[in-house]
Amino acid sequence: MIAEAGNSVQYKTGSWRALKPEIDQSKCIKCLLCWFYCPEPAIIRHEDDRVEIDYDYCKGCGICANECPVKAIKMVEEGVG
Repeated sequence: MIAEAGNSVQYKTGSWRALKPEIDQSKCIKCLLCWFYCPEPAIIRHEDDRVEIDYDYCKGCGICANECPVKAIKMVEEGVG
């Protein structure tokens, strides 16, 4: 149970998703909209602005895929991709 707002980073909260995002790095333009809009600490931003998904925290909400202007992120069924 998460009793306080803002403390989800202390817990691995991504275990119940049905869909997970996958990033096609060849399409990614490093705009960081996925990182900006993600409501959890699930998008890892590297120094070169490359991003990756931290599946320990990703809940599969799909906001990152929806906000990606070049559709470099697709949602796939958990356990498939």
